[in-house]
Amino acid sequence: MNQTNLTRAEQAIRTYHKRTKHRFEAYAPGPDTLDWDAQPAPFRHFDGAPNFPLPALADSLQDTALLAALTRPFFSLDTPSQALPYTLLTLGALLHLALGITAWKSYGPDRWAVRANPSSGNLHPIEAYVLIGGLQNLPDGIYHYRPETHALERRANLAISTDSLPTLQIALSAAMWREAWKYGERAFRYCQLDTGHAVGALAYAARVLGWSLIEQRNIATDTLAQWLGLNRSADFPARRQPETEREEAEMLLAVSFDGATAKLSSSLRPTAWVGVASTIDAHPMYRWPIIEEVAVASRHLASNTPPAVLPAVTSSATSTKAISTKASATSAADIILGRRSAQRFNANHVMPRQDFLDLLIALLPCQQSPWNALSEPPRINLLLFVHRVEGFDPGLYLFVREPRLEEQLNASLNAQFLRKPVGLIAPHLNLQLLTPAPSGELHRVTRSLHCHQDIAANACFALGMLAEYDGVIANNPAAYRDLHREAGLIGQVLYLQAEAHGLRGTGIGCFFDDPIHDLLGLSNETFQTIYHFTVGLSLEDTRIENIPTYTLARTS
Repeated sequence: MNQTNLTRAEQAIRTYHKRTKHRFEAYAPGPDTLDWDAQPAPFRHFDGAPNFPLPALADSLQDTALLAALTRPFFSLDTPSQALPYTLLTLGALLHLALGITAWKSYGPDRWAVRANPSSGNLHPIEAYVLIGGLQNLPDGIYHYRPETHALERRANLAISTDSLPTLQIALSAAMWREAWKYGERAFRYCQLDTGHAVGALAYAARVLGWSLIEQRNIATDTLAQWLGLNRSADFPARRQPETEREEAEMLLAVSFDGATAKLSSSLRPTAWVGVASTIDAHPMYRWPIIEEVAVASRHLASNTPPAVLPAVTSSATSTKAISTKASATSAADIILGRRSAQRFNANHVMPRQDFLDLLIALLPCQQSPWNALSEPPRINLLLFVHRVEGFDPGLYLFVREPRLEEQLNASLNAQFLRKPVGLIAPHLNLQLLTPAPSGELHRVTRSLHCHQDIAANACFALGMLAEYDGVIANNPAAYRDLHREAGLIGQVLYLQAEAHGLRGTGIGCFFDDPIHDLLGLSNETFQTIYHFTVGLSLEDTRIENIPTYTLARTS
């Protein structure tokens, strides 16, 4: 990319980010009204594409090795395990654990799916494609995953050398209109966050099977779109506006079964395309052209830069001595498939101190899954609104998870902050008290900054993700996607860690960007807050029926 284009792309990113900030006086541009009876289709399929059902998770438990992997305690996933063979059975388990439907909920006449990977507004813009080679009982090819039927649709042939090792690559795309229908121009941000969540879900699912995965940066966004057939406009017909039916290529992840990752050549050319995409929205009411502009500006070029060197694992993600016997025994599959987004929190529950610290330890980037799934270096530190954690004064805290950025933080944050290190914690946890605050005032401020949502103020704690921004975007506009994907990955870890400690989490995409920066004394764009999250004891809505789609042998 020449300097002129680089400048244009950078300007497009900066314009988009500023334009889509929520402010006290006005929210980011979005629809004035929503027709809830005409929502975009939550699932996509390809008419005419051959369909290959995957083994149902509940029916595959006759395999003793897979059953042992699924019922392995969640907190033992940090310990390496024997990789399961790459079969149709284990492929089906991977996709169900990461992207499948885990429950159906109903309320009155309404019924909706809950999936393993969370999504803003439960709109699920992320679609998954699977590039398969050398798998017994399934022809080589490019497949689209259908979570509603737990099946693969074969979209194209894929010519792979007969002497090649078995190959499994998972590609993610975003049907951005699903988000834009509700959230307008801010939808591109949410699609990137959802991509990060999906990466985390896939990384945890792979870990259960003893596999690993890593982002393939040697494939450019435009090349990936060609591989997946997303540039074939005739296969994505639109009745009104082409952008409502298009999918944006996001990223390619290679699965490793034995530590060796097979890379596909950028010259790969799928052949014999089959299938026409089902309609997402036949009657769209709005247009948001800036979403297409930021998508084009943030597309990745091919890169042969090696993945970021992350710190070695300095500590187990959790302190097994502090975890209750019941929590220690809860299976990985039960935690992953039982993940839900909290809708309301118990405003009186106090989170145990050690659980809180264990959760922070789990957020430290390291060479271990899921952090090594992304190839870019960590760029996010955390601002914590601590309401009710045992042994912690209510107030504003800073958790420095990326030490490289601490000097910049010191120069950027309000000089009047205490920056008092929290004592009696693990030495590698850089947790600082910025300022204590009376509970009532903290509740009011937190609620106000998060679009006046009680869920941020009634939790045990909420947090904001402060991303290194200005220098990153100036160097590479495409990194705008990376920042949000890292944030989504952090969110996925928070979801599962909260579940494992008997709590629940919820991602918060609605917050007032610059008022939060003002609170911190940030006067420029060195750092920007890009995603928020909250954790607490969930209050279940008993009016809503919850029907799980899986059955596992549960440990006691």
